[in-house]
Amino acid sequence: MGFIRLVVILAVVLTVVYWSVSLYSRSVRREALEDAFDEEHPNGGAKGARDTYIVNGMADYETGLRKKLIWLVYVIPVLVVTGILIVTNTN
Repeated sequence: MGFIRLVVILAVVLTVVYWSVSLYSRSVRREALEDAFDEEHPNGGAKGARDTYIVNGMADYETGLRKKLIWLVYVIPVLVVTGILIVTNTN
């Protein structure tokens, strides 16, 4: 029963951490895209060009490596806990 409780608590905590890191990463990327557009177009550019630039940049982000690396928030702690449990139970 203790193991099930550990798994449930770990899943909840890791989900909160995953969503927090994911939202933070998306906001940082969006801000970087906004700054890059503003540097390239000091006069504001064409109407709607900024929004299109940001939407395209965020679409690239969604398929990029950084988005996939955030999944390590789940993988690494599970591997560590599994390793600790194996070492503890074999000794």
